[in-house]
Amino acid sequence: SLCASCGTVIAPNPANMCVNCIRSDVDITEGIPKQATVHFCKGCDRYLQPPNIWVKAELESRELLALCLKKLRGLNKVRLVDAGFIWTEPHSRRLKVKLTIQKEVFASTILQQIFVVEYIVATQHCEECQRVDAQLTWKAIVQVRQKVAHKRTFLWLEQLILKHNAHRDTTNIKEYRDGLDFYYVQRSHAVKMVEFLQAVVPMKMKTSEQLVSQDIQSGTKNYKFTYSVELVPICKDDLVCISGKLARQLSNTSQLLLCNRVSNSINLLDPNTLKVVEVRPPVYWDSPFPALCETKDLVEFYVIDSQLEGPVNGRHALATVEVCKANDMSRTYLVRTHLGRILNPGDHCLGYDLTHSNFNSENWDALNSVARLQGNIPDVVLVRKSYPNARKKGKARGWKLKTLAKEEELQYVNRSKAEEARNEMDYEYFLRDLEEDQELRGMVNLYK
Repeated sequence: SLCASCGTVIAPNPANMCVNCIRSDVDITEGIPKQATVHFCKGCDRYLQPPNIWVKAELESRELLALCLKKLRGLNKVRLVDAGFIWTEPHSRRLKVKLTIQKEVFASTILQQIFVVEYIVATQHCEECQRVDAQLTWKAIVQVRQKVAHKRTFLWLEQLILKHNAHRDTTNIKEYRDGLDFYYVQRSHAVKMVEFLQAVVPMKMKTSEQLVSQDIQSGTKNYKFTYSVELVPICKDDLVCISGKLARQLSNTSQLLLCNRVSNSINLLDPNTLKVVEVRPPVYWDSPFPALCETKDLVEFYVIDSQLEGPVNGRHALATVEVCKANDMSRTYLVRTHLGRILNPGDHCLGYDLTHSNFNSENWDALNSVARLQGNIPDVVLVRKSYPNARKKGKARGWKLKTLAKEEELQYVNRSKAEEARNEMDYEYFLRDLEEDQELRGMVNLYK
């Protein structure tokens, strides 16, 4: 038979046309762009996979080929037979992909065609690299401070931030002696950080703004915003003495209390009655009270005898315990404690020795003048059980913690050796608290 267009002798086919005439009349690549753009980040050598995913891919790799094919529209209307890269100079910022496709053009007639698509590699910074470049162009800052002599709160807060990825929008983090500074490009990101802190720690906040520039003609102004966050200077296991007025507001509780837990509020425990009260941040700042004793003041005691008294509140059980100091067994003390469930004769525990204590606190002076005569102030307040033989010296832990990428402030970099040793000791105490406290360990991510 003859071709209906050019009259060439051909084998009979349903289209009644030769291959050259079919190709000249029908273009199966119509609707597929012959040129496209691929975005590449020079900072981290990654390519943008729409909508907002950045992937690592080598030149002429399968990952890069898949990314290029996804950029082409219209490939779903044809059958892709083969695809491969054509070599180009690496510095040319061009990628060429050779495609072989098939499509049915007439009844039972399938046409195959080969064509080349050229990709232009355009440079664009990813979000992570933009934050690195924008360290000095912050618009909002969150300053977190706590007026205490240790770093325990910030070590715990750092792990919470890492677990919830609350620092993902920060451009820079600076470490100071008494806190951290978080820098942001957008004000909304700083507000999110403040809301996260309000949900996990007791705090108060002050906001200030500074005018950077102003356009008189359009009436627009550019501000820098500062959020000053002060954390409550009370930590877990601290011994506190509240005022008589506040004690009456908290259901007539005792004035001498142990800090049982710190979240977005302070939970205080009366070891004599197992009564637990909650102090919200506004209540605390109306009548603030300092910590009489901190973790560094803990003394190790040896349990001679323990007898349960009956009252139970959750995991706490009231008991009368006879103890003596681990380094001085000549004197014993009878103590009422909330650790009745876990203390047995022969155990070791940590507590505060109040027999010869003198604190710079108005609340303590008022309580001491009245309660000491009545015998209501205990000689010893037990805080928690200790495990002196549980950790072998020199044995490495089977887990570790991640840390934030922080930039140390100049004065903090030039700190003394004594301060460095104190920071290392705070970190060691924090790791021991994680080992001994299952509830605290469940709040952070541990890595092998």
